[in-house]
Amino acid sequence: MSSAGEGLSRPLPERVRLHVVEVAAQVLGTMPAAAVPSPLRGIARFEPRKRARLGAAQIAAQLESDKEFRELVAEAVETAWPELVAGLAEGVVPPAADPVLVAAAAYLTRPPDWPDLVEQARAELERAASLGSQREQAETRLREQLAAQRAAAKEEVERVREQLKTLRAENADLRRKLHDARERLKAAEARAAVSAAEAAEARAAAAEVSGSAENEMRKLKERLADAERQREASRRAAREGRSVEDVRIRVLLDALQGTVAGLRKELALPTTINRPADSVSAVAPDSPGVTAVPARALADDDPQLLDQLLAIPHLHLIVDGYNVTKTGYPSLTLVDQRTRLLTGLGGLAVQSRVEVTCVFDGAELDGPVHVSAPRGVRVMFSAPGEIADDLIRQLVRAEPKGRSMAVVSSDREVADSVRRMGARPVPALLLLRRLGRG
Repeated sequence: MSSAGEGLSRPLPERVRLHVVEVAAQVLGTMPAAAVPSPLRGIARFEPRKRARLGAAQIAAQLESDKEFRELVAEAVETAWPELVAGLAEGVVPPAADPVLVAAAAYLTRPPDWPDLVEQARAELERAASLGSQREQAETRLREQLAAQRAAAKEEVERVREQLKTLRAENADLRRKLHDARERLKAAEARAAVSAAEAAEARAAAAEVSGSAENEMRKLKERLADAERQREASRRAAREGRSVEDVRIRVLLDALQGTVAGLRKELALPTTINRPADSVSAVAPDSPGVTAVPARALADDDPQLLDQLLAIPHLHLIVDGYNVTKTGYPSLTLVDQRTRLLTGLGGLAVQSRVEVTCVFDGAELDGPVHVSAPRGVRVMFSAPGEIADDLIRQLVRAEPKGRSMAVVSSDREVADSVRRMGARPVPALLLLRRLGRG
């Protein structure tokens, strides 16, 4: 779309041109058949998406040449974004405004110095594209480093496995030797029992014989004493042997434990993973983009909205706790409200496998509240002097650009602010219905 005649030195950026064409295609569908410009009458019969895709060139050309048609589209833009259009008319660009929307609104409404506004938006888009390219290069380098570290770790693990295999073989050999020692002990005890029986028989025979039988009895007693000494010596030897084997096993286990600890220290394996939300300061409990949500746009009260949001990978679901509980079950006490909501969120976190953060207003609290958070749910209280709405905005700002976020709150001010920051607001009633389904 060339706009040199309107004051632009270069064509509109591609994203701006597509957005302008899409808005014009929507307006074209609402115009009476008689008011539709003749070059666009064939296109007007298409559905909006097909109209913008197949008739982009004709719509762009008509916007260039037909001032009335462009002004009609500009009225639709002014209705959709009154604050943005009013700010551009005064020469002020809202700080958080999307450069694509700024450029499209400036091109259609033609406020003073609108070519400069378009060029500023072009510069913002080019800068964003450059940052995206740099981010991709950095991610590529990190992936290469991670692959190298994984390969080194795999080699080290294989080496430790070999050592473990050797230690297991030595342990099996020690167990076998211990078993042999126990068998020898049992044999010695059996021999001692036989000797004791023989001694008893000798004593019985000696009782019947007098005189010379006393010498024989003395000999038998000596033999019995020798047998008992041998038995005791055998037992002592077996106990000592078993003690030595136990010590060797303990030494091997200590060596294995030291090897594993050294491996963990050498690899510098982390023990926890911090998330961006963990960096936000808040009162902790006593105990322990969604920019294109689904394929089609959904209204905030559409029942399918929350289900499609939960299907987005790596979604961060932020819940305005008391806003939801006072909407769903205000008659309960605050403790029961928190317990009921957190129980439902725990099941939702397990089912959807998304990151869930529940924020409660702690401005009036003297200290942390005892809360048993279910697995997969982070519970946060706002600090004294701070409301939960501010803590929610901090959580949204803490996430990196492009992270998919959804904020459950029926507070209009919260919904509008998080939407401007890139999160998708969800009414509390939708979450209550989803929890009710189980």
